[in-house]
Amino acid sequence: MTEGMDLFEAKLQALMVAAMNGHAQAYHALLRLCAERLRSYFRRRLIGRDADVEDLVQETLIAIHRKRATYDPSLPFTAWLHGIARYRLIDFLRRDRRTVSLAADEEFEPIDAGRVDAVLAEIDVSAMLATLTPKQAAAIRLTRIEGYSVREAATMTEQSEPAVKVNVHRGLGRLMAAIKGDE
Repeated sequence: MTEGMDLFEAKLQALMVAAMNGHAQAYHALLRLCAERLRSYFRRRLIGRDADVEDLVQETLIAIHRKRATYDPSLPFTAWLHGIARYRLIDFLRRDRRTVSLAADEEFEPIDAGRVDAVLAEIDVSAMLATLTPKQAAAIRLTRIEGYSVREAATMTEQSEPAVKVNVHRGLGRLMAAIKGDE
């Protein structure tokens, strides 16, 4: 991860901890930053559906408010945030009957919300990413886990956009081979 990303994560964590301790200004600042991040996350997944994006941002902010007591300050805030956003998106897509434009490489399999904790406990993403080169791990974490665009990831990691794409492709290939036992 880059230093700028680490600072942003640290800022979000500090704001969340302060908010959990009753600091209203920190809470408002946190929600503003989350709203910006969520708009970007949902726009990339719901192309051309700005009204739906705004609805999802609001639903997700409400979910953050309701679930704020479940946040563990020892864990990355953005992972917690994107987990909530992902399940809000899944719920939205289940309710929505229209065809949705998702990028072909962004497939997901909905998980029963009651099993989320068990599934997350079984998957140690950090350990898996640690088996990759630092550039591959950073590219995958930024684009696939945290929801940044390739352009944003390239800027954060000081790589070219094609290099980020190659690192994601090769890193995912290595992870798949490791999961299948080919490596």
